Amino acid sequence: MRIEHIALYVNDLQAARDFFVTYLGGSSNDGYHNKNTDFRSYFISFDDGARLELMTKPGMTDQEKPLNRTGYAHIAFSVGSKERVDSLTAELKSEGFEVVSGPRTTGDGYYESCIVVIEGNQIEITE
Repeated sequence: MRIEHIALYVNDLQAARDFFVTYLGGSSNDGYHNKNTDFRSYFISFDDGARLELMTKPGMTDQEKPLNRTGYAHIAFSVGSKERVDSLTAELKSEGFEVVSGPRTTGDGYYESCIVVIEGNQIEITE
């Protein structure tokens, strides 16, 4: 068994799509639009077969997302090396994204950084 995909609702669908394609090497489909409900989505595929569905629809609320909360905490992306973690973290920081931790080696041995990227949602970049 494997996880088929993870889905994330966003308000700015295009900005979310561009982030995952530009910074994390994702490949996007052409998108889906349900004209009856105005639901829209993109599937972003990654080299190892993982997929992320980005979705939006009218009338969504965007609650505050404190980092210490229940629910999904982050999505982690392995970029292959400590050097790539460092360089991508520096690039995202220079683009104005909030780095909330790292790069660092955690107590359980991961080399990572955590960044708030899409509408208050956090990603982890790990080697």
